[in-house]
Amino acid sequence: MTWSEMQPLLAQACTETLVMVGWSTLIAVVGGLPLGILLVLTDKGGLLQNTVVNKVIGQIVNVGRSLPFIILMVALMNFTRWVTGTTIGSEAAIVPLAIGGIPFFARLVETAVREVDHGLVEAVQAMGGNTWTVVRKVLVPEALPSLIASTTTTVIALIGYSAMAGTVGGGGLGDLAVRYGYQRFETGLMWITVAILAVVISLIQFAGDFAARALHRRGARSGPGPRLRLLKGEEPATAEVGKVA
Repeated sequence: MTWSEMQPLLAQACTETLVMVGWSTLIAVVGGLPLGILLVLTDKGGLLQNTVVNKVIGQIVNVGRSLPFIILMVALMNFTRWVTGTTIGSEAAIVPLAIGGIPFFARLVETAVREVDHGLVEAVQAMGGNTWTVVRKVLVPEALPSLIASTTTTVIALIGYSAMAGTVGGGGLGDLAVRYGYQRFETGLMWITVAILAVVISLIQFAGDFAARALHRRGARSGPGPRLRLLKGEEPATAEVGKVA
């Protein structure tokens, strides 16, 4: 197979992979972020402590993470057909990719949010902040660099999943490598797809690391954290009380 014959195949496969990974990442982030935060809030000592809810959500996440992706695809075929009308192609592959990515990202979010200094949470609560304020003003902003890194890890994992989806007709670079590189013995094309995946993953990892470091440095330069800013805001009032006394 010549390069001119490979080009349209590679262009189509790259587009299908980007569509699959892009949509499944978006769904995984939208579904996994609140799920991960809820795991922290409902845990022992959390703002919404509820052991039953925490155990149920945790078990669902564990089951979702424990299933190999190829088995998950097969198990969700009927659901995928109900959602998309088919079980073949890049659109159908988005369904199991997203469902597999949600529990994966949720655990990463849980780990990132747990690293936030609990003193900041207590400071916001002392100022009258409710749970939503704590989540919006403290947990998410303070964990943002780690959340960016978690998103990067999720994207890379979903790229690997999308390659596996190609083995059962999911489209993308994995499908191209199997149909042409393996079944038709086009070894050159298969190695080109491997090289493309390696380059894409390296670029995504670099971009994610750069964004996470930039946010971390920006947070370090922004001065004292929320708790210190709140306490500094209270100092004038304290001084005035001392003068009156």
